[in-house]
Amino acid sequence: MASKPEKRIGYRTVTYGSERWSLLRSFRQKATRLIEALQGFHLESIVHGSIARGDVDKRSDVDVFIPFQTSSFTVETALARAGISVNRRLVVQATPTYGMKAYIGTADENTSVSFPLMKMRKVEREFYKFSGEATLAVLKSGVRVSGVDKRLMLIEPTEKGHEESTIIGREEQTAKLLGISVETVLDRVHALLRRDKVGRTGVFIERELVEDETFELALKKLADHNPAVRRRMKTA
Repeated sequence: MASKPEKRIGYRTVTYGSERWSLLRSFRQKATRLIEALQGFHLESIVHGSIARGDVDKRSDVDVFIPFQTSSFTVETALARAGISVNRRLVVQATPTYGMKAYIGTADENTSVSFPLMKMRKVEREFYKFSGEATLAVLKSGVRVSGVDKRLMLIEPTEKGHEESTIIGREEQTAKLLGISVETVLDRVHALLRRDKVGRTGVFIERELVEDETFELALKKLADHNPAVRRRMKTA
């Protein structure tokens, strides 16, 4: 079941047990392997979400993101050279105004690499800081970062776990703490509250690539047949 936004005020202290710490170490090791594979080809990347914040559970995804446009051949070669098998390749666009992304799912369950196929808007790039993002250096140092989960709860790491509190009504304070724009915080609050109201929303485009098809070719095919894709390619 998807997490629902919480509107309560005040802080709650969460103390992690040994199982959660063990899960976090395991997930961070997976993220480190992916990021190191990409870094070997000069592709700097980050992991975002609960892996960066620390509030993991058994269903947590290891989402590694390359925050700039790059050659899909280079990305796939980096993974192959590291012995990382791929089981899914998709082009995904959340809405007509959001940039299209390449998504590569690996054979390791709930583990993926993604990167933009179009220039990202500020709100799109800051989404990763909103949810919490960690570089390879942060992972290796064992540091956890603050970020917001799908319940719209701000997660602030502590020595024994984290403190959490709703960001609803505290959007400006949250933006300042995370070092992002208020616009980004308001955008995510609107999107997650809408999902809570109308149910899980779909994506504008999600197409799986066929064997030997490149992400660049898939993007061209989509742009040739979809005016909304062409319009988004011209804007940022």
